[in-house]
Amino acid sequence: MKTLFNTVLRWVVKAALHLYFHKIRVEGKENIPSHSSVIIVANHQNALLDPLLIATHVPLSPHFMTRAAAFKNPIAAKLLNFIRMLPVYRIRDGFSTIPQNQGTFEQTFKVLRKKGSVLIFAEGNHSFVRGLRPLSKGFTRMAYGTMERYPEVKPIILPVGLDFSAHKKSGSTVRITIGKPIPVDVPSSESVKLTKRVEEALRSLIVSIPEEGYDQTLEKLRHAQVDLTSKYEVDHFLSGNDLAIKKTGSRPYLVNKMMKIFHFPLYWVWLGILAPQIEDEVFTSTWKFLVGFVLAIPFYMMLIWLSSFPILGPWAWSWLILSLITVLWNKNPQE
Repeated sequence: MKTLFNTVLRWVVKAALHLYFHKIRVEGKENIPSHSSVIIVANHQNALLDPLLIATHVPLSPHFMTRAAAFKNPIAAKLLNFIRMLPVYRIRDGFSTIPQNQGTFEQTFKVLRKKGSVLIFAEGNHSFVRGLRPLSKGFTRMAYGTMERYPEVKPIILPVGLDFSAHKKSGSTVRITIGKPIPVDVPSSESVKLTKRVEEALRSLIVSIPEEGYDQTLEKLRHAQVDLTSKYEVDHFLSGNDLAIKKTGSRPYLVNKMMKIFHFPLYWVWLGILAPQIEDEVFTSTWKFLVGFVLAIPFYMMLIWLSSFPILGPWAWSWLILSLITVLWNKNPQE
């Protein structure tokens, strides 16, 4: 039952993500190991959308490491456990909670023993900054802990990079780049070497903009309409080479405005109720996506119901068709 539920949920969320984003590119699928214990290590830029994208587009059905605060409610804790989420306790949760992480690691050891997979965002936090922050030792502890408990298990590290053309906008583009698997072939006493190897692998996958003059550089990239999800294009531009960029007109922005008009009840919930309450802007797209995921179907069903009335019928059908068209055509090339 649990497996069936997660399979159905995965396909529903995947379809919703393809409606929220204009394009989701996945590169490096040939690097995904089969019949192996896999620790997926990814960069973290866009809150809940990051694990959802990897879960639906990297076919390994991973368990997720999730901040423990989300498990405070008993009902929420059962639901999160049902969809393969495991709590991670941080110092901000209280120093006394840190020992509870051992129980979480024990669960990951058992998952990896069964040739399952675990997803961890090793930077330990999220940020819109396009680059890699220092990695924590959580994934090495997971790998070496598994090998200590079950010597017959040889876990593999799978680096996965995420890049967004526009972090806070629907209709944008996402690039998921799957790197080559990294074996855990150094002793635990030299775990720093493994961490550095994974850091180098992730940096080779994602867009990195130098910290010095970051805002000015990002603005230049946007002005030149460089694809901010393409490491090749960004590196090429930053090295001083010209790029033949296909200029976009005003149509994508017009369609985006029309989409908001034809989905005004959803847009009102977002703009009038949720947006003012968001303290961390990195959750902007997460909440936008959740509004659409939860309310879009009831909204469309209401339009179908209104179409049964003789007077409202033509208007309701027209509104429904235009709503769907604007969702499919919605495009925000850059942030």
